[in-house]
Amino acid sequence: MTISDFPRVHIATDHAGMELSAHLVSHLSAKGYDVVDHGPVEYDALDDYPSFCINAALAVVADQEAGTHALGIVLGGSGNGEQIAANKVKGVRAALAWNLSTAQLAREHNDANVVAVGGRQHSVDEATAIIEAFLSEPFSNDERHVRRIGKIATYERTGEVVL
Repeated sequence: MTISDFPRVHIATDHAGMELSAHLVSHLSAKGYDVVDHGPVEYDALDDYPSFCINAALAVVADQEAGTHALGIVLGGSGNGEQIAANKVKGVRAALAWNLSTAQLAREHNDANVVAVGGRQHSVDEATAIIEAFLSEPFSNDERHVRRIGKIATYERTGEVVL
């Protein structure tokens, strides 16, 4: 990958993922990614993560609509709530990844544009490898996957379930 191939990365977390988030911001920036941190900026065990994750997801969609190659990362203790919050944003396909395979398949088959990872579920090295697998895997553009994603997008836009 050349630096021009790296997507802009929008990242957000809750209190449980702050250490992992700080590591990823530093690690990915050093590798050449343009990382935008959507917070939080300080630890608060009672924080409300949805706003951080939704803002990161909104930024991914805005960048993509503007023609900028962008992906997102949302982190939490399990990653579940963060994935749910991100998926409420129109145009987001957030996938919870728990190993290299699920991270790669999220991009290859589902063209996921946001990955959720549980910071309490993995070591920093494991989580970093999962994130890197997600960021580096291209979408296959296979007709069956394009068709399926299209059906999801149609439902999201119109409420119509296409068979």
